[in-house]
Amino acid sequence: MDWTPRRTLSTTLLASLLASGAAVPTAVAMTGRETAASWHERHGEYFERNWGVDIVGVHRVSSGFMLRFDYRVVDPGRAAALTDRRARPYLIDEATQTALAVPAMENIGELRQVAPLEANRSYFVIFGNPGGLVKRGGRVTLVIGNFRAAGLVVE
Repeated sequence: MDWTPRRTLSTTLLASLLASGAAVPTAVAMTGRETAASWHERHGEYFERNWGVDIVGVHRVSSGFMLRFDYRVVDPGRAAALTDRRARPYLIDEATQTALAVPAMENIGELRQVAPLEANRSYFVIFGNPGGLVKRGGRVTLVIGNFRAAGLVVE
């Protein structure tokens, strides 16, 4: 019986690409998963042009029990939808379809910034992540009113 490893088409293609010296994004080539940087390259211009924001990313904070969505305002007029007090923001875990809400603290209020926006300034929204449900590398969808950003990769 022959115990030599069999080459699949994907490993053969990857090996030939690497041998040729072609630039291959390692995280995408090796795992087949999109990274936060590659998401930004593919979708960033859309959100800047249509919503006036540059999405910085989603990060785990507080030992993973909260998620922080960061964005930079490019056009305060278009970005106003993200700070509308009537629109409730949700972060939806794409694996389980669980909607994560913004926690409201008794003396502080909601953990989101709703002040008048200024261009070239960064803002954030904090979401609860009970039990550390969303892990690093997980995908989430941000929904605030009509604003929707799908496939964000959690860093």
